[in-house]
Amino acid sequence: MPDARHVLVVGGGLNGLLAAMLLARDGHRVTVVERDPAEPPEPATAWEDWQRRGCAQFRLPHFMQPRFRHLLEAELPDVADALVAAGALRYDVLAALPAAVTGGIGDGDDRFATLTARRPVLEAVVARAAAAEPGVRVRRGSAVRALLTGQAVLPAVPHVAGARAGDGEELRADLVVDASGRGSPLPALLTDLGAEPPAEEQEEGGFVYYSRHFTGPLPQIRGPVQQWYDSVSILTLPADNGTWSVTFVGSARDKPLRALRDPGSWTAAMRCYPLAAHWIDAEPITGVDAFGGIGDRLRRLVVDGRPVVTGVLALGDAAAFTNPSLGRGASIGLLHAVRLRELLRAAGGADPVEVALRWAQDTAESVEPWYRATVRTSGARFAELESDRTGVPAARDESWALVKAMTAGTRNDPTVLRMLLEVAGLLALPGEVLSRPGAIERVWTAGGDAPRYPLPGPDRTALLAAAGSSGKPHSRPLRPSMWLS
Repeated sequence: MPDARHVLVVGGGLNGLLAAMLLARDGHRVTVVERDPAEPPEPATAWEDWQRRGCAQFRLPHFMQPRFRHLLEAELPDVADALVAAGALRYDVLAALPAAVTGGIGDGDDRFATLTARRPVLEAVVARAAAAEPGVRVRRGSAVRALLTGQAVLPAVPHVAGARAGDGEELRADLVVDASGRGSPLPALLTDLGAEPPAEEQEEGGFVYYSRHFTGPLPQIRGPVQQWYDSVSILTLPADNGTWSVTFVGSARDKPLRALRDPGSWTAAMRCYPLAAHWIDAEPITGVDAFGGIGDRLRRLVVDGRPVVTGVLALGDAAAFTNPSLGRGASIGLLHAVRLRELLRAAGGADPVEVALRWAQDTAESVEPWYRATVRTSGARFAELESDRTGVPAARDESWALVKAMTAGTRNDPTVLRMLLEVAGLLALPGEVLSRPGAIERVWTAGGDAPRYPLPGPDRTALLAAAGSSGKPHSRPLRPSMWLS
């Protein structure tokens, strides 16, 4: 067992609570501070009764990728069982597709199954499990106002030894973990200590989402959960207890698409897509939620080989977040939490500088490759949507052309289908899949000759006509948010 520490986790969302349980089961004492005061209800009533004001994406569409299930079942199997008991859906896209497309189900194909639920249900299960975990204390309604310092171990580099809560209480700890998400206050808190700023990379956000939730018998799958069309993508995301969401994704610059905020226009437009239209033949349980958001951000607390602070580590979205269109956030966060546990196992009594350097390396190895892959894919798709909107052809991107060929080829080659599902499910990086002997040639053969948008659906003119948009801008602004784990 590793040397036991008192770990202060800032943020009681999914990443913070899952990390807290992993660390507590290794013998650490963990205090979680969460600014939202509301206690988690029973999962059965979480959708209706629980509001988390500090989590803007709380009641918006979410989808857990297969990597999330793999990690949860391996590391916290009791939590996975509790999710199933609460109605979470074990969903296997490959098994749901016709055998003519999949080539039949073989050994190892169960790796593509996921375990998914709406965010309030998922978080209620995790929060109640964390509250019952020996060694974990959760303080709700407790925002962090300042970081406490201890004896510095590097000149001009503050060492964090805890935090001061909003009520003035000082919470001393051996290690602080920032799991406060995309809106992490850590840079401002470090500025207050006189620390050098973290290094950040920020990608422009450009997507907007028009979404509804439904309930009823789960629809039959007729296409991928993410479908690309002229001017929009469509997401059909199954969830828990006979619920699911259906979403249009477009460019935030595409003002005519704002007609989709009207439920009637949204419905009329969705009826034009044969692979998705049957997903709305059910009872809606929300109106149209229209949200836009920032893009991707990577934050480093080690700059030019030197920590800007010791005693605090950034976890999950506080370290790196990806735009929500690919649904990777929860999986990357849990992967990062497992790496944190492994770091503390290996570090033992290592000094804070070594811990900071090791964590930077772990993050570069486990998180950054997925961040880079997401930035490339979402950036290329956004450029394509902008080309649809403006009529100006986008510059040819060979790597994007390969992605499009792989996507189109899934209906022609079962091996290519599995290649795409591996990448989409965070089971293998694109480079790992495409470096296999003959993989690139196989992708080009299966889908290289496909049209730009091979799935059946309207062109831009027909889409706007169905939505009742004249093509004139709709001026009402969108609310900023981030969502879709």
